[in-house]
Amino acid sequence: MNIDDALKAAVERFVAARPKTLALHERAKAVMPGGNTRTVLFTQPFPVRVERAENQMVHDVDGHSYTDFVGEYSAGVYGHSNPVIADAVAKAVAGGINFGAHHKVEVEFAEAVAERFGLERLRFTNSGTEANMMALAAARHFTGRSKVMAMRGGYHGGTLYFVGGQSPVNAPFEVVLARFNDIEATRALIHEHGKDLAALLVEPMLGSGGCIPASHDFLAMLRVETAAKGIVLVFDAVMTSRLGPNGYAKELGLKPDMTTLGKYIGGGMSFGCFGGRADIMDQFDPMKPGFLPHAGTFNNNTLTMNAGLAGITKIFTPEKAADLNTRGERLKASLNKLFQDYQANWQVTGIGSLLNLHPVAGVIARAEDAQAGDLRLRRLLFLHLLEQGVYIAERGYMALSLAITDADCEKLRAAVEQFLIRTRGMTA
Repeated sequence: MNIDDALKAAVERFVAARPKTLALHERAKAVMPGGNTRTVLFTQPFPVRVERAENQMVHDVDGHSYTDFVGEYSAGVYGHSNPVIADAVAKAVAGGINFGAHHKVEVEFAEAVAERFGLERLRFTNSGTEANMMALAAARHFTGRSKVMAMRGGYHGGTLYFVGGQSPVNAPFEVVLARFNDIEATRALIHEHGKDLAALLVEPMLGSGGCIPASHDFLAMLRVETAAKGIVLVFDAVMTSRLGPNGYAKELGLKPDMTTLGKYIGGGMSFGCFGGRADIMDQFDPMKPGFLPHAGTFNNNTLTMNAGLAGITKIFTPEKAADLNTRGERLKASLNKLFQDYQANWQVTGIGSLLNLHPVAGVIARAEDAQAGDLRLRRLLFLHLLEQGVYIAERGYMALSLAITDADCEKLRAAVEQFLIRTRGMTA
């Protein structure tokens, strides 16, 4: 059998097994473009629609159950309906969701986040996108410069999307795009544009670009060059903050000027945060003349503040973060050994609990490398894993939650091995 025939058969099985999902998709298309309100969740011929979830399991409207390796794209580190989070949210609801005023828990949460991730000052937002937008605005005002440098393959939210270059919906910043992990070419661009660059925004590991880590030498070069030229170095740690007990930057021994956070830190609620150097952040101090405004009705909503505080102090402790990343490294090693044993043109990239499967045999150093393989195989694997009761992102992305066990990892490994057996000798 060739790949196209196998993919066609897999799609037909997917559709036949999900009549309720198809009906919901048709309803959704009448009120939402393509039946979708979040692009990353859409898959052809129609997306999975989940009815309920608990711990590490999700259940779709047609009664299929899956072990969840998507992990809400790294926001779901606590698993589904963690009782500690649920209790914190219940208490917040009972006490009032939105006060229209400052409150005690936001102070406690800010203190916990600042201490955990080494931030001198911080402010809360409702998403990682907002956090990155505000960080860039702060850098531009602080430096008096206009340009921003980002990386090809980077993703910093819905208005800062560089996975395929510039996106038509991006914010109208003047952006200089550099080549991820290319030390000399990026250094040359910094020298060329340095006097006009307000900020350099980078993910220490590309998330949407394929879980591709930046080399330490590359990030160290960025730190040296930006410091020398007065450019604000912003680490987008919305995903990568979970890759070390005190954030991934701490593991690298590097300190950016600003850091953006999001995802799991809000306890599974809508959350974002930007912070770092006091002199940059104090531009937002309302007690200072000419301060920068920063609005957001839900910035300090009690659901997020209480859930987040409970999450990072009681559940995802530094010790638990280390344990989870160790489990992820074991899974990555197990899968890569499997691919080696079967001499399959596949590999897993990533760090700790954030991983990505790629139908690529060669070195993956940047996002374009991850697109070099036969992407039909990636889609075929996604559909195969659904049949085996395993849910990953169609692009191969996986984010382990604390609810994922060693047995779950073995279930995934066994399902991938079955896929390798089924596709061995398959023609293009």
